[in-house]
Amino acid sequence: MDEISYVVVFPSIFSKNKIPQLIKNIKKILKIKNQKYSSVKRDGDIILVNANDPVFASSAINLLFGIEKITIARQVKNDFQNIISEITSIGGNLLLKGEKFLVTVEGISKGFLVKDVEIAATSNIIEKKSNLGAHPGTEEKFDKLLYTYLTKNYAYISIFSDTGKGGIPYQSQGQQTICAIYDEISAVSCYETIKQGYDTKIIVCYRQKSELMNLAKMINQIIPRLVQEKIEIEFYNLKINPNGNKNYLIYVNSIIEILLSYSNNRISISLSPLIFPANIIDNALNRIFSKKKIPIIPLAGVDNQLFIEAKEIGLERNIKKLEKMINITSNDVPKFSKTDVEFAHKTKKEISVKLGANNVHDILDSLSEDH
Repeated sequence: MDEISYVVVFPSIFSKNKIPQLIKNIKKILKIKNQKYSSVKRDGDIILVNANDPVFASSAINLLFGIEKITIARQVKNDFQNIISEITSIGGNLLLKGEKFLVTVEGISKGFLVKDVEIAATSNIIEKKSNLGAHPGTEEKFDKLLYTYLTKNYAYISIFSDTGKGGIPYQSQGQQTICAIYDEISAVSCYETIKQGYDTKIIVCYRQKSELMNLAKMINQIIPRLVQEKIEIEFYNLKINPNGNKNYLIYVNSIIEILLSYSNNRISISLSPLIFPANIIDNALNRIFSKKKIPIIPLAGVDNQLFIEAKEIGLERNIKKLEKMINITSNDVPKFSKTDVEFAHKTKKEISVKLGANNVHDILDSLSEDH
């Protein structure tokens, strides 16, 4: 049998009933990234991708939400001796001198226990790779994990493994929502909106041109999650003073007013109960309900994950700024600025951005044409 290295995709626990949508997204991202493949199919609860270049294909697929982990793995028959032989061969080749290794086997076993495979494979590696001085580690301490997953008919012995982004597949909610990116918190909120499976339309708001570089970098990190070759994004300029909490809340409320001007029935807002006082959030929700639209609050259950996701979209240097923004204590509910909202609508500019491109300078050049 010819040996094939598959890209093996493990859906997140929340995506196991949404595998058809995840398969659809995998095919789309591979096409967008120009990655050739022979097949994308299921084997039980996992997805197998037979790609021409498994390394680049796995990198492209791991842009998607709905994935717990992704591996490049060798397929063999689900047979006790075959599995042990392949784990010994592949594992032995992956180990470096003196490394502690851990053999882990999960999935469906037939006529044997997965623990028996782990013990037998570990013994074989110690015996056949004694020249390396490699020895078993523990679940708490090891240098290299030798992972195998068993389905009804096959075993997949991992050569390389990476952690997925979690969440559920893009567009699996079957509903479109609109969100705005205007600072670090709103960028994470938009990221979380996509992660929760909504078909997401993005607009961008800014107060002064000096903010555009940072906003463009955020957009460039977020748009690959939209699984679209080309995305249309509208930009709005609001002439609101950037200093002080009160002005910030006027800015946020003005942006919500712009979002309400769209036909979308669902409005994703970047307000978290952990950051904003309850009356600020209540006011925003009441305004959205009064327009007979449905509010989405993606940050409602996010605590320290906020900082983890900020790093995922390249905001490591902005963590201190995020921490400072969390100290909003004002109980005032300032109204949106009608004058500034009207001006913002006049500045509206639509820009096309492409998935896979570095759009930062293109965005800045397009916006500077009119400013």
